[in-house]
Amino acid sequence: MHIHAVSSSPVDLNTLEKIVSGDVRLELSRESMDRINTCRKYLDEKMRVPGELIYGVNTGFGALHNVAIGTRELEQLQKNLVMSHACGVGEQVPREIVRLMLFLKIQSLSYGYSGVQPDTVIRLTDFFNQGIYPVVYEQGSLGASGDLAPLAHLSLPLIGLGEVDYQGQRMTGEEMNRVMGWEPINLQSKEGLALLNGTQFMSAYGLLSLIQARKLSKQADMICALSLDAYDGRIEPFTDEVHRVRPHEGQIATALQIREYLEGSELIARHKEHVQDPYSFRCTPQVHGATKDCIEYVTKVLVTEMNSATDNPTVFPALDKIVSAGNFHGQPLALALDFLAIAIAELGSISERRINQLVLGKRGLPPFLVAKPGLNSGFMIPQYTAASIVSQNKQLCTPSCVDSIDSSQAQEDHVSMGANSALKCYRVMNNVQRVLAIELFNASQALEFRRPTRTSPRLEKLVTAFRRHVPFVEDDTVLYPHIHKSENFLKNEWYTD
Repeated sequence: MHIHAVSSSPVDLNTLEKIVSGDVRLELSRESMDRINTCRKYLDEKMRVPGELIYGVNTGFGALHNVAIGTRELEQLQKNLVMSHACGVGEQVPREIVRLMLFLKIQSLSYGYSGVQPDTVIRLTDFFNQGIYPVVYEQGSLGASGDLAPLAHLSLPLIGLGEVDYQGQRMTGEEMNRVMGWEPINLQSKEGLALLNGTQFMSAYGLLSLIQARKLSKQADMICALSLDAYDGRIEPFTDEVHRVRPHEGQIATALQIREYLEGSELIARHKEHVQDPYSFRCTPQVHGATKDCIEYVTKVLVTEMNSATDNPTVFPALDKIVSAGNFHGQPLALALDFLAIAIAELGSISERRINQLVLGKRGLPPFLVAKPGLNSGFMIPQYTAASIVSQNKQLCTPSCVDSIDSSQAQEDHVSMGANSALKCYRVMNNVQRVLAIELFNASQALEFRRPTRTSPRLEKLVTAFRRHVPFVEDDTVLYPHIHKSENFLKNEWYTD
């Protein structure tokens, strides 16, 4: 078990992947505890100043920001906030997302700009370490005052409400406290707002999508190389000098990667009768490369976000300032995740075109990649499936960030819809993985019709690993188990060396 100390030190993607894997225990560093304590004590002192209104601390919320709340009602104010904002609907958020939401909320609160009490952050850390996952629902966030509804569901169990999943059982927050021997947290001034304001829902979906996108980008290059060789394609479009005169970094990197994957291939080295390949092969560096460049931009945005304090108001004890501003607004994420969804969808789009080329019966390959076409439909319908998925991605890639619907009596009059961007992006990632799985299925099938000529050693190793799960298809059979196994191979068994 790896111990991760939550501190002000930046978290990188490598650390995040370990946290996502589940083999990590969180510990709040002494530095973080000192920051949290200092900020809370400062806020308590400010509360003793008579007549001073501080948004969300001793006032109502949103359009009710000018309504003063009496000292005796402050705890009830925060509890009411959490209860009233837990309005999520739709599908339950996957456990891995909730786990990441917990980490990101702990990280954000640990900087000491939020004014929460130490017990609240400690309890969230206990949730993470004990595998207690609050039940959160997908829909309800506008991505502007933070992810209010999802984070309210994440926070309900702190006060003994809502539901959690624990050790395979669903139980109420009250039952969880009995099982764990805990008392509910009595939320102090501002704490409900600190818990609900923030971008942890869209960030969690975005970060998991980013991790998957980086993997899909690598897989797409390797699968494309296999398809190119099985199609009897040409290596010339991947010549380094071609890409140096249009020096986009992703384009250069993709061409290099394809050349390396095909090094030592008998197929790629043999004489070609055709002068050109279709764009889906010939323009892979330009298409895959543009996606790589997008991934690098999104990486910068999301890494910055997960190392930020995103609630409101922001408390600066050293400056004697409490500033009501807008760090909860999800516009940076909304733009980036719409962009990422579009970029990854293009990997699926060009993959489906390569799938189609492989089943056309060209360049010595049999129609639909079976020896007896007509009697056998062969690989006709996997291309249909890929086309259906690609078409759905086109709908999902309509940007969410260009929409805004005002809320809270027009106090919150511009919202990012970043949560919708994040949910769509996550779905696009899973869709593209399925399309690439179908391409790998087709390319491996096509390669067998080139025997005994061999592809490169690296790609032969890939096919050997794949064949342990998915066989060559001689005659028509039920194909969906093979497609599902192909997808699982990409998820769990992917050969990368």
